[in-house]
Order: sequence, then C-alpha cells, then structure tokens
Amino acid sequence: MFFESQGQCVTVNVPSKAALKNEVLARFAAGEGFALATVNLDHLVKLAQSEPFLEAYLGQDLVVADGRPIVWLSRLAKREVELMPGSDLILPLCQLAAAAGVPVALVGSTDRALQDAADYLGAQVAGLDLAWCHAPSGVFDPQGDEAKEILETLKRKGIRLCFLALGAPKQESLAHRGRQVAPAVGFASIGAGLDFFGGHQTRAPLWLRKIAMEWLWRALGSPARMIPRYAKCFAILPGQIWAALRIRASK
Repeated sequence: MFFESQGQCVTVNVPSKAALKNEVLARFAAGEGFALATVNLDHLVKLAQSEPFLEAYLGQDLVVADGRPIVWLSRLAKREVELMPGSDLILPLCQLAAAAGVPVALVGSTDRALQDAADYLGAQVAGLDLAWCHAPSGVFDPQGDEAKEILETLKRKGIRLCFLALGAPKQESLAHRGRQVAPAVGFASIGAGLDFFGGHQTRAPLWLRKIAMEWLWRALGSPARMIPRYAKCFAILPGQIWAALRIRASK
C-alpha cells in the first residue's frame, strides 16, 4: 500500500506483525540497522507540508500502518495491511531484542519517564539489555550537534535497537540521519509510547481502541492541540479515499 505526497510515494512496506518480526530478526542476525516509521493521517498531513520530513520518511527502511484510517484505506485499495501503532510495538520489539541478545536504548521524553519505562520493560521482558536511556534537551534539533552526539554514543555503546520518543517529525529525522552515522542501530520511532508505561500520559482504554475511537479520547484530553490536528486529518480523507479507489481499479 502506498500514499502519494508531493509527487512521491510513501509505501507501507511491512504489511503484518509476522513480516515485521522476520525482518527485524534478520537484521539483528546480519548486524544491520534500520529505521522504522509508523505512518498515520497526521504524518500524511505533515508530509505534504514539509520537504525535509518527506525526505526523512522516504529514507525509512520499514514503514507500518499506525491508525485505523490507514488500515481502512488499504482495505479499500485491496492492499490490506495490519494495524501496528508504535506504542504496541515496544514490548514485541524488546522481546525480539532480548531473544537476539542485542542492547537497547531509550531516547526522548523525560528522565523520569524513561526511568519508569526502563523499570517496566525490565520487569516485563526477561533478559532485556537496556544499555542507555537519554532525554534530550528541550531545544533538541535532529540536525544539530546534540543529535550527532546522541548518534555517536549509540554507535560507541554498540546499541542495536533504539526507541525514539521525540514525536514527528523529529524522531523520523533523527532516525534518517542515524542510518548514516550509526548504520548498525535499528531506530524505532514510537512517539509518546514510553510515557504510557509510567503513567506520564494516559492511553485510551482498550475498549475504545477496539472500536476505533482512540482519536476522540485524545481530542477530549487535549482539545486545543488535537482538534485542529484531527480537522486537518479529516480534510485529507476524501483525497486519500479517491487515491485508494484508483489503486483498487488498477489491479
């Protein structure tokens, strides 16, 4: 399944959890890194507005579907992909890292949130090697010197899986840069995912997620920030539906 933005195609190239597991394990075994992004409607809005973000996204090795609308569009296009929100990937990826015996890092959020996340993950995943936790400064620039130091530290410490909790587009931009500076590191951009483990942010209840209403929970929790964001997402849906229908007709 692919989405057009500024004349370029952003492709969901990992359609299922099984495919993601196989790809990540293969890269761990081969000593290869990766950049993993989780595309959603908000990302599609940002991709249409930002050349640097689009460039970073096109440089991601693995792209999965984050958000029900992406999955629904894939079904409409008859190119179905599985729902894989970034927050839901943290534990499975940690389990793969533990099984492969590779060191893991947490980068982003705050010191307290990272410590709580580290405690939670350590308790949940036997044998997990959490080798480094780092909360960047409040003025973090993925193209700046601070980012370069983070990437060089990951390389020096032999990190093989790094969760980036920096929000879009910073996390995807850092992952893209990291593919050059620290090519053996697997970067997983997971947004606010680490904050949920220590209660620093509250995720929608499971029953709301199952009926595809997590967006409403987030909108009610932070209306000034989320309602304008979702309005932009809804605004691009007609165009995305039309594009999905064109893909369907081309089969």
